[in-house]
Amino acid sequence: MGSMQALEAIKLLAGIGKPLTGRLLILDAAHLEWREMRYRRDTHCPICAAIT
Repeated sequence: MGSMQALEAIKLLAGIGKPLTGRLLILDAAHLEWREMRYRRDTHCPICAAIT
């Protein structure tokens, strides 16, 4: 997990590759499977809408 987080940080800082913006990777360790969930910022949420 730590190496995946480090890789995402490097991609964002270096401006290379496609970061996981708007996506969440979930590891099912029992079955060794990755799942991907997509999400969007809620523009009506006062907290989410303020994040840039």
